[in-house]
Amino acid sequence: MKIRLCILHKHIYVMKTIFLFFFFICCSSVERNESSPYQADDTYYLGADLSYVNEMEDCGAIYRNTSGTAQDPYKIFGEANANLVRLRLWHTPNWTNYSTLEDVKKSIKRAKAAGMHVLLAFHYSDDWADPYSQDVPSEWLDIVDNTTELGNALYTYTMTVLHELNNLSLMPDFVQVGNEINAMILQRPNVLEPIDWQRNQFLINMGIKAVRDISSKTGQDIHVMLHIAQPENALTWFKDASQNGISNFDYIGISYYPKWSSQNLTELSQSIRQLIATYGKKVMIVETAYPYDFVNQDSANNILGVDSLHEGFPASQDGQLSYLNQLHSVVKSAGGSGVLYWEPAWVSTSCSTRWGEGSHWENAAMFDAVSKPIKAMTWFDKPKR
Repeated sequence: MKIRLCILHKHIYVMKTIFLFFFFICCSSVERNESSPYQADDTYYLGADLSYVNEMEDCGAIYRNTSGTAQDPYKIFGEANANLVRLRLWHTPNWTNYSTLEDVKKSIKRAKAAGMHVLLAFHYSDDWADPYSQDVPSEWLDIVDNTTELGNALYTYTMTVLHELNNLSLMPDFVQVGNEINAMILQRPNVLEPIDWQRNQFLINMGIKAVRDISSKTGQDIHVMLHIAQPENALTWFKDASQNGISNFDYIGISYYPKWSSQNLTELSQSIRQLIATYGKKVMIVETAYPYDFVNQDSANNILGVDSLHEGFPASQDGQLSYLNQLHSVVKSAGGSGVLYWEPAWVSTSCSTRWGEGSHWENAAMFDAVSKPIKAMTWFDKPKR
């Protein structure tokens, strides 16, 4: 954060007092301590998680614009007026060449070239981190029981990644410290222990500290986000986190899927209002999706089926778009700061991803069977202020 120079006008006591007052305010705002976290602007974000794009293209996917002409998918989303791209980062995966730091560099470069902001989601794992799996990276397995060393490793890794991105002019605008961290982060593989809040808060705060420190060092504002799956879980998690000393962050990120949430859209609105009022943070839905049909285009069974529907929104292109429009309306009217769609470009190809050949998500993408945009792509074209 750049400190504006305060100029002392000549003349005596009154002006000197004013100078000291404003100098104190400027300096204290730069410290970014837990009592004065960075406050973001009022931009409203409508965006997408595009972590699969590089892999899909390598698998032969050709994305087309509405006229049927092949086009860079980042440009397709940018021209549709999406303004934020979310990207996941794994530590040292040995099962894929994607969502690594080198892959993320390519993606951030593409997102920025298309005029979009970037949210980088650190999973702090070599594989998917979610409410049911928070496996420590293999590189840190030998220190998993030493909270201090583990926290130092997390801090150094976060700093190193962001420093490297900054050197390439690829600094993200948002950093997510962990992914769907409903459970305690950095656990032994295939183990899910109850949250030890003394350990958990130390590790999370070390991640936050790394972002704050690199931001201060580089002079770039980076919004810090903590991400919980499903709004009903966010209400309890952030209460516990607040009571255990986790406060120096800017955004609450929430996954909201009708399939896995006990809340309808009305209840979601109430939860967003409660979170904002209670913690004074901005709230963003960073994952959602909705099926536009139930057709399997390949042998990979689709994850979102009939149980994924919200009352009043059928599985059709119109139903998908209506769901997104209503979700946007609910979030914005509740004081939220945006909605991101999860993997709208995970189309069907002949490649195998984590769970099988093809896509488990093509019926919830924003492209049809020939990779042309469907009606949901128009959803991004809304005022962002």
